[in-house]
Amino acid sequence: MSRQIPVEPHAVAEDPDSPGVTREIAPDLAYRRLGLVNAVFYGRPGEPGWVLVDAGVAGTRDLILKAAEERFGKEAPPAAIVLTHGHFDHVGALEDLAARWDVPVYAHEHEHCYLDGRSSYPPPDPGVGGLMARLSPLYPRGPVNVASRLASLPEDGSIPGMPGWRWIHTPGHCPGHVSLWREADRTIIAGDAVITTDQESAYAVAVQRPEIHGPPQYFTTDWSAAARSAEALAKLDPELLVTGHGQAMRGPEMRQALHDLADDFSRIAVPKDGKYVQ
Repeated sequence: MSRQIPVEPHAVAEDPDSPGVTREIAPDLAYRRLGLVNAVFYGRPGEPGWVLVDAGVAGTRDLILKAAEERFGKEAPPAAIVLTHGHFDHVGALEDLAARWDVPVYAHEHEHCYLDGRSSYPPPDPGVGGLMARLSPLYPRGPVNVASRLASLPEDGSIPGMPGWRWIHTPGHCPGHVSLWREADRTIIAGDAVITTDQESAYAVAVQRPEIHGPPQYFTTDWSAAARSAEALAKLDPELLVTGHGQAMRGPEMRQALHDLADDFSRIAVPKDGKYVQ
């Protein structure tokens, strides 16, 4: 049975993505697709004090630097780097960028062991199905080491450098996964708690047809927590959803699909078999 929840095309926030194009989806919010993952840029063009959310896959440092320069100007480092989590496709350029910019890196405390050189993530689950899953034993599991610049997200839910935003603990895909929420315009930066492409399918990753999915299955280790996280995001009734994989989406069709996912998560998102399913 299909795990996807198709959404009508007009629910997409902008024209279909292509690598190398930075998409502005709000006056102070943009993202760039870096192959199979997105990096998000918070801040108004040309203004200082911007924030990078997540840091792409290995080899994307120069693409991120180019996007930052185009949006904020030359020699305009961010105020901080904020991580939704520390999987390889979200921290690929992290060590280089943090050193180049000499800025703090904020993450949930449960992710710190994967970001300070201590621990690697648990092995992936190639048995969940799909080409991307079968390739998952080849994906790096870390750790990276930015210990000298690593800091915990504040306990009060605020996000340094992002006034008006709050972080929400959305574990399941990994222990310290967070999503970022701005109530003023009902925007969620969801990381991989929910995504808008079938990340197990190489074809879907390539064409980026917009549809709501649960987190990438091959790296999700706690499906009960993942279900609760999807439910928490659906209850926010977002207007705009930016995810780690796939196109940004907005509007009532997106909201309904997000509620459908949360309401029937075990059937839609959880694989039938796999080492972490039980």
